[in-house]
Amino acid sequence: MARRTSDDGDDLLIEEDELTAAFLGDGEGETPAADPTQPAVAQDEWDEEEGVPGQLAVDVYETKEKLFVKGRVAGVNRNDLDVSISDNTLTIRGTLAANEDDVENYFVQECYWGEFSRSIALPVPVKEEEIEAILKDGVLTVNFNKVKQDTVKKIQIQ
Repeated sequence: MARRTSDDGDDLLIEEDELTAAFLGDGEGETPAADPTQPAVAQDEWDEEEGVPGQLAVDVYETKEKLFVKGRVAGVNRNDLDVSISDNTLTIRGTLAANEDDVENYFVQECYWGEFSRSIALPVPVKEEEIEAILKDGVLTVNFNKVKQDTVKKIQIQ
């Protein structure tokens, strides 16, 4: 059994069959289970078919003076990357080309190929005119100088 909480805060118990049906469907009108002899279709293929770009995984961290955003973009050509900032939001876009024109059939496809994008609201104010983006060894590092703010700012009452 699994525990579920209702809208009013009461604990509800779910039978295992209900839990399975919630995640896998109840079997009525559902697509049959995948045939292990057929090639797998990766989730990323579904997203790409619907025109939804993949999302770039990033690390965001700070030092005393700077803010850093790092993302692995191995295999992406420098010319296929677009890095921009607007209203303290960093956006990184790119395309990862598969370059495999003669493939007849995939047996496993786990790597994402195609367009990706990520917008990140920066957690601290930065100097937008002092941004540096470096692509090295498949890692894109964008660093910003942080805006120094007074810890206490006195406001004159009128």
